[in-house]
Amino acid sequence: MSSPRLTRKGLATRSRIVAAASQLMFERGVAGTSTEDVQAASGISGSQLYHYFDGKQHLVHAVIAHQTEAVLSAQQPVLSRLDSVAALQAWRDLVVDLQAGRNCEGGCPIGSLASELSEIDPAARGELAAGFARWEGAIRDGLTAMRDRGELRAGADPARLATATLAALQGGLLLTQVRRDTAPLEAALDMAIAYIASFVV
Repeated sequence: MSSPRLTRKGLATRSRIVAAASQLMFERGVAGTSTEDVQAASGISGSQLYHYFDGKQHLVHAVIAHQTEAVLSAQQPVLSRLDSVAALQAWRDLVVDLQAGRNCEGGCPIGSLASELSEIDPAARGELAAGFARWEGAIRDGLTAMRDRGELRAGADPARLATATLAALQGGLLLTQVRRDTAPLEAALDMAIAYIASFVV
């Protein structure tokens, strides 16, 4: 369902609803968050909620978009130029600091949604895959720039290295969440970056 044309006030209300739903679903999961919870958190009525969203599933898809933007925006401007080992290390430090700042709670906002929704909502799975593709693409673009400048061996595969780095990041985030300790995330990213560095000429 496409959203109706909204006034500035309407856009602000819709954004407030999505932000409240995103926070609740990050803390409690999608299944643990009701539309009534979202209404209470955002200070709206049921009729207002259904004015902007066709139901909980529609709201969840808006949350996916919101969380994707939030995750990627939090890593800018570092994420937009991962074209050196030093830049990758700066990105690693930023990601670790973000988790430390949250006391290692919640894991990855996109990854948490993916683990809960991928098997029950094909449309959501597609949207989450697209979000991960944007994240992976930023890593791949930086590595491609390094290879094109002759800083990585010609045999280096930026796409494969980017996939491996994102996979390491997601695994590290999960263990960091469970252990409430950034050490697994640090180790995962350090190993991924060291592997990339092994291709530097």
